[in-house]
Amino acid sequence: MADPFLYTPDTGSDTGTGRLVAEATPGDNAMAVSVSELSGRLKRMVEGEFGHVRLRGEISGYKRAASGHVYLCLKDDGAVIDGVMWKGSAAGLGFRPEDGIEVVATGRLTTYPGRSKYQIVVDRMELAGAGALMALLEKLRAKLAAEGLFDRAAKKPLPFMPRTIGVVTSPTGAVIRDILHRLEDRCPTHVVVWPVKVQGAGAAEEVAAAVRGFDALPAGGAVPRPDLVIVARGGGSIEDLWAFNEEPVVRAVAACSIPIISAVGHETDTTLCDHAADLRAPTPTAAAEIAVPVLADLRLTLDAMAMRTERCARRYVERGRERLDALVRVLPTRDRLLGPQRQRVDELGVRGDRALERRVARARGELDRAAGAIRPATLERRVEAARARLADVGRLIDSLNPDRILQRGYARVEDCAGATVTTAAGATAAGALTLRFRDGAVAVRTGDGPATPPRVERTPARPQPAAGARTAATTDQPRLL
Repeated sequence: MADPFLYTPDTGSDTGTGRLVAEATPGDNAMAVSVSELSGRLKRMVEGEFGHVRLRGEISGYKRAASGHVYLCLKDDGAVIDGVMWKGSAAGLGFRPEDGIEVVATGRLTTYPGRSKYQIVVDRMELAGAGALMALLEKLRAKLAAEGLFDRAAKKPLPFMPRTIGVVTSPTGAVIRDILHRLEDRCPTHVVVWPVKVQGAGAAEEVAAAVRGFDALPAGGAVPRPDLVIVARGGGSIEDLWAFNEEPVVRAVAACSIPIISAVGHETDTTLCDHAADLRAPTPTAAAEIAVPVLADLRLTLDAMAMRTERCARRYVERGRERLDALVRVLPTRDRLLGPQRQRVDELGVRGDRALERRVARARGELDRAAGAIRPATLERRVEAARARLADVGRLIDSLNPDRILQRGYARVEDCAGATVTTAAGATAAGALTLRFRDGAVAVRTGDGPATPPRVERTPARPQPAAGARTAATTDQPRLL
């Protein structure tokens, strides 16, 4: 049977080329097929012939879709081929592809019927030698340095004696044992280990997440927040240490608010993590030595400082005593300081005694003069004068007595309340009156009103002085002074 895809030229006499409708002609063995059938056969032929290829070329047009698939081109000086890397394979890449990086891609060729193109489906991609790896490293280093991630001014000082140290490393390697043993020998402290992978797929993401996790721990929480973080890994090739050159790790270390010591590899190994950290240690053991002081040396230093402090205090006291002794020698004695005051007190005492004597003498003289003025004759004259004045006052009071006029035949008219009535109108209005005479009182009335009994007042008898007794006027002695 003839192959429908094989075209055999028609050699017949009828070679008309201007036919409008395609018709089968005698001897024509080229059957018409669909585009999809041709594309399918090409796809099977290409995939069968190139089921496994390794291409070396430079990445161009690298793009990661939202689905996780990667689309790129591989090129050299003379040709370009499209490539695709599905999500599962792209997740296992050991580096971050970028345009301009030379790689070796392993996969299979296939066609894409929708575009009539062929492409390589990449299963694995590696850098094309150490030169390509170093070129990628240098490109990333320049990019991050331009952003200021490696500036020395942004480096944080390390704490002198951290209470808690966080370590980001593999929990099963020799690195963590070396760090713990070195810390135990120098200055035992609390260590919190965040276990991570230190190489291979996903190592960079785990290291970056551990650094961010330590930085996110709250102070005083269930897990103590470290005062210092050590990112550590043992030695290895540049491929083994590549996770610490990845951009996520470098950015996490640079953004951490906790001081970080980078101890990746041995002394000759350098990663971008070392540049972003606050301090680089040549080895993980050296990082433990840098992190804490030697406890024995610290105790010796404290003892020496205590001795120096004691000597300084003793010297200060001795010098103070010397200055005090020198000052005492030049100061005046107590008698010299208090002598004038004592003399002044004695003088004031003598003057006070004299002043008191003069005051007593003056008072005595005044008393003598006053006593001399009190003579019996003078005193008797004063008494007689006072008695005469008293008698005059008594006569005046006697003359002003309202009952005195009743002795001459007059009467005093009073109303019921005992008030004196002085007018006829008042007497008429009172109704009942009392007429008070020398020897008694009579009740009367005006008009038809009943007479009110007179209010009797008893005049107390004036006491008569006893025989030989003096009256108040004669016994009171006037003031002499």
